[in-house]
Amino acid sequence: MSRETYLPVLFQLFRKNGYDGVSLANISESTGLGKASLYHHFPGGKVEMLQATMRHTEMWFEKNVVGVLATEQPLRSRFEEMCDRLNTLYASGSHPCLLAAVTAGSSRDIVPEQLKARLADMVEAISKVLTDAGLDSALAHERGEDAVITIQGALILAQGIGDTTPFQRALAQLPDRLCEGL
Repeated sequence: MSRETYLPVLFQLFRKNGYDGVSLANISESTGLGKASLYHHFPGGKVEMLQATMRHTEMWFEKNVVGVLATEQPLRSRFEEMCDRLNTLYASGSHPCLLAAVTAGSSRDIVPEQLKARLADMVEAISKVLTDAGLDSALAHERGEDAVITIQGALILAQGIGDTTPFQRALAQLPDRLCEGL
């Protein structure tokens, strides 16, 4: 099997436990690969696994956020679809975010540019759609940032209190907030 086969497993491990909380033994057990096979697929070890997982996340984002926002659907429908896909990714708020897990601990120093790029890309994707719809570019950028804050904050709250209701409410309200005045 190719290394891409193992990326969904690595994604789950890193987002649940963070980089520092995942050992090669955990990875071996979850993938069914021995240490030698892991290094065959990822010669750079756990660092390369995290970097590959971040690229895997980027591809998901390109398809499920940027791709959805670039369609010709009505503006609100695009934001609703984006929120639906994020809701699926985060299992209605019961699964943590890889980016949040990566910002904590030593992994932030391993993938700082990828982390920064993923967050900036989400802000930019939302901002671009709003600017194209006629919103002032500064306000569109602010709304893009607020959307990421809303999504991530609601996800952290849901994880922290063990109740997905705030996350689901935040996603349900987000399309209206983004489209306000348009």
